[in-house]
Amino acid sequence: MENEFFSAFIRLHILYHASEEPIFGLGILRELRRHGYELSPGTLYPLLHRMEGKGFLESTKELVNGRFRRVYRITEAGRETLLEARGKVRELFGELFSGDESIRPETRETHTDARSNR
Repeated sequence: MENEFFSAFIRLHILYHASEEPIFGLGILRELRRHGYELSPGTLYPLLHRMEGKGFLESTKELVNGRFRRVYRITEAGRETLLEARGKVRELFGELFSGDESIRPETRETHTDARSNR
């Protein structure tokens, strides 16, 4: 599968879980793996830092079992983005799963083809 397509899903998963409760690297890595995303820590941590840098997450260091752990929480900008994304995902989901359940390129019209035939 193409990673480019799934990177947005991964970001949405992170925002969603951070909206439910504070998250930390290893915990969200396990959660993403549960959903079938195989990320390495070397991919995840820079992603979390970028999301924090863009204002979607904020982090603090917390002492857990004698070690410091960086814990991430969603920001107001992250909540707004997640809310907007939910609407877009709902619309896409409706298009992807309405009507014909199988997607066969040889028999399905593209949106461009369908519009030109009207």
